[in-house]
Amino acid sequence: TPGPLIIIVAYVGFLGGAHQGGWAQPLAAGAVGACVATFFTFLPSFIFIFAGAPWIEHTRRNIALHAPLRAISAAVVGVIVSLALYFATHVFWVQSHVEWGAVGIAVLAALMQFRWRWGVVRLVLACAALGACYIALSTYCFT
Repeated sequence: TPGPLIIIVAYVGFLGGAHQGGWAQPLAAGAVGACVATFFTFLPSFIFIFAGAPWIEHTRRNIALHAPLRAISAAVVGVIVSLALYFATHVFWVQSHVEWGAVGIAVLAALMQFRWRWGVVRLVLACAALGACYIALSTYCFT
């Protein structure tokens, strides 16, 4: 998902504008920098969508392109699985030991999502609360 990228782009744009914007107050220059960086991050996507949509609709009827497009879809799924495994190893395995709190939160999140059909906002808020409680307990009670 592009969410973390957009957050980082806006943050870096803000910092760049705040530190280099000699024409305005740092807050205003940072806000302008964040807006410009975010705008130019989205701009290519919108251009590709508006320019490429008619072509994509035309290729949908072309039988010769079905196999390459399926291969691309499979590759995208593979990249997502690879990224999930990368994050899992770095979240669940910290400093040469298993982080059981993170594993427990992940298992609970899977149950909330797939068994109890929780919505995304409710799921994220619950996991954030569980993570905050876990950090508070492990920091203040078990050290």
